[in-house]
Amino acid sequence: MNQVGLIGRMTKDPVLRRLSEGRVQANFVLAVQRAYKSAKADEADFILCTVWGKLAEHTTKYCGKGSLVGINGHIHSRSYQKEDGNRIFVTEVIVEAVQFLQTKPKTNTEESSERPYVNKEAQAKSDFIFTKEEHKELPVV
Repeated sequence: MNQVGLIGRMTKDPVLRRLSEGRVQANFVLAVQRAYKSAKADEADFILCTVWGKLAEHTTKYCGKGSLVGINGHIHSRSYQKEDGNRIFVTEVIVEAVQFLQTKPKTNTEESSERPYVNKEAQAKSDFIFTKEEHKELPVV
């Protein structure tokens, strides 16, 4: 069985790419906290995630750097050869479902300041919660 469930924060805005034959893909890195009992600060694992299709479009549209999301998917390993001859191995999560827990606007677009689903007052708070009206506007993925 190959199933993964993670909750974490996006380290950067998701990157959307339009590929051949109309396919759509988005990539992002998810920082997942590792809590342990010691005097040291919490550590995090940084997981490469790939999303396809409409889910990729919705994730890119509604989430930005710092967004808290829950993902379900499966682990996929692949490798490729660089131009210099070195072989690169990649392990990533192919995301099949995304739960938007706490969205933040994209950091690199003008559009982010005009997003209707972001509660402007709550945006300044660290404990952002959707109102019922805002929650209804989010797509079901």
